[in-house]
Amino acid sequence: MQIDSRALLDQVRVWARELGFSQIGVAGVDLSSAEPGLMQWLAAGFHGSMQYMAAHGLRRARPAELVPGTVSVITARMNYLPAGLPEDWPQRERERLTRADEGVVSVYARGRDYHKVVRARLQKLQDRMAAQLGPFGHRVFSDSAPVLEGELAARSGLGWRGKHTLVLTREAGSMFFLGELFVDLALPPTPAEQAHCGSCTACIDACPTGAIVAPGRVDARRCISYLTIEHDGAIDPALRPLMGNHVYGCDDCQTVCPWNKYAGRSELPDFDARDGLTGAQLTELLGWTEDEFLRRTEGTPIRRIGHERWLRNVAIALGNALALWPKDDARRAPVQAALGSRIQHPSALVREHVEWALER
Repeated sequence: MQIDSRALLDQVRVWARELGFSQIGVAGVDLSSAEPGLMQWLAAGFHGSMQYMAAHGLRRARPAELVPGTVSVITARMNYLPAGLPEDWPQRERERLTRADEGVVSVYARGRDYHKVVRARLQKLQDRMAAQLGPFGHRVFSDSAPVLEGELAARSGLGWRGKHTLVLTREAGSMFFLGELFVDLALPPTPAEQAHCGSCTACIDACPTGAIVAPGRVDARRCISYLTIEHDGAIDPALRPLMGNHVYGCDDCQTVCPWNKYAGRSELPDFDARDGLTGAQLTELLGWTEDEFLRRTEGTPIRRIGHERWLRNVAIALGNALALWPKDDARRAPVQAALGSRIQHPSALVREHVEWALER
């Protein structure tokens, strides 16, 4: 297929903006230089119970094996901070961590499930390309397959890998989603961006569990996002006190990052916070029935962890609150009553974490 690749890329950028994307880049498919680091990370066991990461192995670093015929990868960035958030949102988010009786949900998870939003809009981008070019080989991804998203994003100029491993850009911080469109079209790669973290270690210093074991290296087994979302069993008792009042995900390494004072706002209402997911009392969250959990989290990424893990996470946060308050604090009684109402829960996982919380 003969195409003016640079003119096409310019047009793709226009379409992408219309679809709510903030930036578009292009990466090649040779990621061989990333393979040793990936294999070392897996060999160290840093992926925890995410066995699918080990199962796919080097396939993550080989786009043309994942989707045969792939020649280029179009990368996309979509901001997710709600438009109405004030400029001092990082400080406000950090203040939530000091309110022990409040459940904290990661900012990205308070709105619609990004997997659906990003993939659907990337598909619309592909449709526009096909309308102009005719049919071509493609596949759309957004955190939905063995793809080295951060590596592809960094190579294509969407930003650099911060010391917390997330992609950072001077124009928009790190509060954005990534998506990819694997294509069988030869497109000109866009240049990578130079790293601008310098000597800053704010993200490393802020991690409550010490999950950032070295600059650019995260042990997922200690990461609160992994523990509250990906891990499906009992959480290590040694880590529970370090989790504070996080009940789904963690933004601590991002709210302290100086570049996030420039974090871009979303043009889409999809990521506006749902009622009940911001500022809710932990006792209320523990009281959600399974039907209520499913109703309140419908269409959000939270739903994927299920009611059982939700109760596990909330119980830990309540236990951490009890550990902070003096014995005569009036806030203790309703928390103990809420936990007591779950002490006979049919799930052994829930019971274990409730019992631990009451012992705090």
